[in-house]
Amino acid sequence: MSKEQSDVKAIERLADGTVKQTNMLTGTEVWTVPGRGHRPLTVPATTQAPIDLERHGEYCAFCEHRYLETPPEKTRVVKHEDGTWQKLENLRPEDLRETVAEFRRVPNLFEIVSYKYWHLNHGHLPSEAQHRRMADYLASPAGYDHVMRVVKARLMASGQTADEVASLDDSQLLPEASGFFSGGHDLIVARRHYTPGATMDTQLASSGTLTPEEHYQYMKLTTEAMEDLYQLNEHVAYVACFQNWLKPAGASFDHLHKQLVAIDEHSVQTEAELGRLRRDPDIYKKILHTAITRGLLLAQNEHAIALAGIGHRYPSIAIWPLGKAHNPWEASPQKLRGVSDLVHAMHAATGAEVPCNEEWYHRPVDVPSPMRWRLLLKWRISTLAGFEGGTRIYLNTIDPWGVRDRVLPKLVELREAGKIAPMKIGDECKVDVTALDA
Repeated sequence: MSKEQSDVKAIERLADGTVKQTNMLTGTEVWTVPGRGHRPLTVPATTQAPIDLERHGEYCAFCEHRYLETPPEKTRVVKHEDGTWQKLENLRPEDLRETVAEFRRVPNLFEIVSYKYWHLNHGHLPSEAQHRRMADYLASPAGYDHVMRVVKARLMASGQTADEVASLDDSQLLPEASGFFSGGHDLIVARRHYTPGATMDTQLASSGTLTPEEHYQYMKLTTEAMEDLYQLNEHVAYVACFQNWLKPAGASFDHLHKQLVAIDEHSVQTEAELGRLRRDPDIYKKILHTAITRGLLLAQNEHAIALAGIGHRYPSIAIWPLGKAHNPWEASPQKLRGVSDLVHAMHAATGAEVPCNEEWYHRPVDVPSPMRWRLLLKWRISTLAGFEGGTRIYLNTIDPWGVRDRVLPKLVELREAGKIAPMKIGDECKVDVTALDA
């Protein structure tokens, strides 16, 4: 099949205006029916209320005055008065208030794949360094008290009564803390709950309200955590990375954070993509060619490109690093900054009020095939229903051209206001498929 034929199969507009899409990596079929794409992305909030400014830093368990409500942090990134950034690791509990963490890496209190899973199914045990870190933390009275309180809080949140938890002695409680120091599910938590100067509780701090530099530091800490989790044990086959923004997109807290989860097998998505890549080594070039020829490029800088996603269950924006395939932690600082700038800009153009998922796709470390690292922003603005369940054809309210038409004017506005990094937008983008080889 020629590239032109592939383009038509991937996305076509029928005579009545229906747009049919087929995801070239997964085969997912998506339809957009005329008349359904002009609705607003969100329903205006009807319950907004003034922020209680006396609770600054205490709005949720991820806020900066509530450090001790999360498990012991592994890493934080701080910004000094001179504008420089520093990463601090394995702080003692007594030192947590000495600096303000712009971003923190902390274990997830409620793991998807738990320490017990790794221990019982794979014989996983803490490394020597993790044992030492746990012992040092517990040797501090403040650290011991912190760990025990968090363990008890998790047990009660998991269904045990206060009396049942109170009946457990320390020897029974301490094993529950092993995952805090040797687990495989981490969070990267941003400092702000609301935007600077916010007065209403709808003015949440999102990825798009960070500065480009802040967003880069957020991405950098995430990539470092991803590389580290691959070292958890030899059974880690993949590290899933994602961000759920707002409750309709699966967020537990309306407080900005990413999640990284080590798992012991390749994801279903990875296996499907690998199969397609082996059958068609040029598949990524064909997808990019389709985006170029169908007018779906959104933005570009020296290191990455953003395009309206084709064949996704929700309206989507894809961000692709340019050049040869590589994993996130292998990117140079300049490359990572370029990718981060586009991800940040796409979030800013989407808007903090839109529920969305940010999903990372990359090559598992045991796979030699040149899978490409890329990121996908999905606007969670519709609910899958009976039609989708019965047909496996997904109704998407906004087609890729609709995504483009909503995003481009906002990107221009943001660039003129200096709120996003410099980049080419829309028709300014000049790229061809050879950009994936350089």
